[in-house]
Amino acid sequence: MSTLWNVLPYVVIVLFLSGTAWRYRYDKFGWTTRSSQLYESRLLNIASPMFHYGILFVLAGHLVGLFIPDSWTSDLGVSEHTYHLLSLYTGTAAGALTVAGIALLIYRRRTTGAVFRATTANDKAMYLVLLGAIVLGMWAKLTHSTGDGYDYRETIAPWTRGVFTLQPDGAQMAGVPVTYQIHVLAGLALIALVPFTRLVHMLSAPVRYLFRPYIVYRSRDPKQLAARAARRGWEGAE
Repeated sequence: MSTLWNVLPYVVIVLFLSGTAWRYRYDKFGWTTRSSQLYESRLLNIASPMFHYGILFVLAGHLVGLFIPDSWTSDLGVSEHTYHLLSLYTGTAAGALTVAGIALLIYRRRTTGAVFRATTANDKAMYLVLLGAIVLGMWAKLTHSTGDGYDYRETIAPWTRGVFTLQPDGAQMAGVPVTYQIHVLAGLALIALVPFTRLVHMLSAPVRYLFRPYIVYRSRDPKQLAARAARRGWEGAE
């Protein structure tokens, strides 16, 4: 079993890197979220921020938990019990926000005809794996929520850091609860799928998106343009 944990991460890394390189080389025009905002925007304006902010908090929590050793937080005066409570409450809240966002996006995709027709089998698989990874993580956390919980920073975290230093110790994963093992496997599957789904757009790091002007949609009817009152924002600067 330890061999699995020593080899599988590198299989995923190879798939991630090679898939990203292939996608960039042969599918640059497909490197997009394939926005469907023109078809429906009311639900999207609610669901999209919920999902994106939720997933960012989930990602931040994983980075802190896996790559910051417990000795560092102890030096800051944060006890294991305090860390467990912070991880439990903030992680559950971020996970719930993400799941709610995904649920609304799926509902919107299923009930809006044009959006549903544009949904591919690839999209369905992506939603399934993404939702599964988040729910399994919440399940693992909540089933070990009593007391100090399960201290994954003594097993999963060192194993994760060992993968990046090319010194993985699969034996560290042997005693990990099954719920956490399943969550890790789902997370690895999600990482492997990223280059082959619309999730690849996150690698573009669109920092300028936060500061770009509003997108202005204009009517082709001159009478409507003349009758419409001026609006605030970037439009007035023209």
